Amino acid sequence: MDRTSALKVIVDESLLARVPGYVLGLIAVPVVDVAAAAPEVDDLLTAAEDALHGLSLGKAEVSALPPIAAWRDAYRSVDVNPNRFPCAAESVLRRVAKGDRLPRINALVNLCNAVSLDSRLPVASCDVGDITGELAVRLAHGGETYLPLGAPEAPEHPEPGEVVYADAQDRAHSRRWNWRQSEVIRTDVGRRRLLLTVEAVHEGGRADVERALDRLAAALDALGAVRQRPIVLDAAEPGAELFVPELSVPELSVSEQDASVLSAPEQAVPEQSAVESAAEPSVVAG
Repeated sequence: MDRTSALKVIVDESLLARVPGYVLGLIAVPVVDVAAAAPEVDDLLTAAEDALHGLSLGKAEVSALPPIAAWRDAYRSVDVNPNRFPCAAESVLRRVAKGDRLPRINALVNLCNAVSLDSRLPVASCDVGDITGELAVRLAHGGETYLPLGAPEAPEHPEPGEVVYADAQDRAHSRRWNWRQSEVIRTDVGRRRLLLTVEAVHEGGRADVERALDRLAAALDALGAVRQRPIVLDAAEPGAELFVPELSVPELSVSEQDASVLSAPEQAVPEQSAVESAAEPSVVAG
């Protein structure tokens, strides 16, 4: 795979017409060696879980959080029942809020889950090594092929009108927006080309997405990843080309890396959304 080949990411205007406040944050990672675990990241995830446990939120309280309530409205606007298909953020918030721990998948997935739990935003690690040309967040026409996470031998087709991440080969890499992720883009250990995503639909979501991207970028530097500068897509700027050389950020030496990025923020913000782990398939953590 040519890790320098460009990938255009776009948010389709038909989706923005339904959900004009949708914000999609992106970090292209041309090269990273994904480790099975990183102790600092494991500590981050544990701290994020502990903080959420301490809030003692019930199912209804999770659903009523402003970012989650906004996602429920967004799902309804694209004719998806959020009670039957809760967004990834709501699913994982519920899971952790009731006292559970998320499975430890690998360093990148764990990092995304930790940042998501702290920020309350959906955060995903997507392996785009097999995707070229274009990746669009759009309404499905129904003919796309989706390979379920953990069951690629049982392909599915999204329902017409549901939101998917689709590539130029008409493969869908999510179902019902960020409810589930595909097998093709799951993040595994080893040398990878990744795209990290952060999503929001609530009022003020852009600022929250930018803060989460800043934290992910700093942590990626500390983990030795080769990344590009964060990009934010919205109604005003619905598309961008990633993995082009001029977007790359010089790799930091160990002495230049800020170890503080691998510590939890001083305060958690309760009005934001959460992330799905790879064990519970979603576009939000590969």
